[in-house]
Amino acid sequence: MKRRAIIYCENQFGSMDGKTANGLIRDPGYYQIDAVIDSTKAGRDAGEYLDKKRNGIPICSSLEEAIRVSKVKPQYFIFGIAPSNAFLQAGEREILKKAMEAGMHIINPLQEFLTDDEEMVEYAKKHGVTIQDIRKPKPKKEWKMFTGRILQIETPIVAFLGTDGACGKRTTAMIVEQELKRRGFRTAFIATGQTGLIQGASYGLAVDAFPMQYVIGELENEIIKANKIEKPDVILVEGQGALSHPAYGSSFSILKGSRPKAVILQHPPKRKVLGDFPFMKMPSLRSELELIEYVGHTKVISITLNHEGMTEREIERTILEYEQQFQLPTTDVLLKGPEKVADSMIEFFPSLKQKQQEMSRMVAI
Repeated sequence: MKRRAIIYCENQFGSMDGKTANGLIRDPGYYQIDAVIDSTKAGRDAGEYLDKKRNGIPICSSLEEAIRVSKVKPQYFIFGIAPSNAFLQAGEREILKKAMEAGMHIINPLQEFLTDDEEMVEYAKKHGVTIQDIRKPKPKKEWKMFTGRILQIETPIVAFLGTDGACGKRTTAMIVEQELKRRGFRTAFIATGQTGLIQGASYGLAVDAFPMQYVIGELENEIIKANKIEKPDVILVEGQGALSHPAYGSSFSILKGSRPKAVILQHPPKRKVLGDFPFMKMPSLRSELELIEYVGHTKVISITLNHEGMTEREIERTILEYEQQFQLPTTDVLLKGPEKVADSMIEFFPSLKQKQQEMSRMVAI
């Protein structure tokens, strides 16, 4: 059975910093989400607010209200905010304590590890609950360095990168994965951030929890493990940040560690400045594409859009404009579906095209 949970996302649901909550509403993975806490949007339906699709998950003004509207008392309290500094803000410790008082286990995606906080550990013990620090890395003695074994993998590896942080890379990757599965392909998804791990990804790590040289080795190891166990037709790697981003090195580590043979590039056309760094202009789509291909020795094979701030007409116009300008399939997977992206992957990788032909022959027989 799925774990029943409440997500805390005060003042941030639907925003960049609310990406953990946003992702769990779209795909709760292990969990059944009973409510979202954000007093600034209280009374709304979470799915309708996020994607204009009602899902019956209410947005509540307080923890007490969220517990009250849940049909069964939730077992888990998920902190759904992902601020750039990844630490608790004023007042947030108190809401975590209240959740523990209510008998709820804490799922913490921040880089502030609550299991290292004596007060919070004692509070959890007092109320008979647990704390899970999603980003907390395993013991240092278990960390892996890059070995080069990934260079021997013949399975297609595709990375989902972007022009900024929190622009929909993981969401796009997961939607494309479902489309490939629907078509009969075996897939392996490699999570690289806290949301994918909370959702229950079988393989991955929080890349910003490790020093860079170990991120590369750990990611390589996760891909090798997934390839051995799952024997997938294709491996999908979640991206983080952006290669050109002045504050993040995660995309560089992902390119180094996963050695993707192809890249899907996610871009929010309406953003003028980087999400958490308003003093920095957004890179152009072309500059990011060229940088990825140069640094990663790879090929961008499709462009996907984040439609924030865009009208339907603008989305349609932008898709046509990018397809003409870059000669690459372009779509918005949330609104237009993932078919173009899946098609581009099958067209690019001979092994996927061959398997599709074999599946088609079997259906014909």
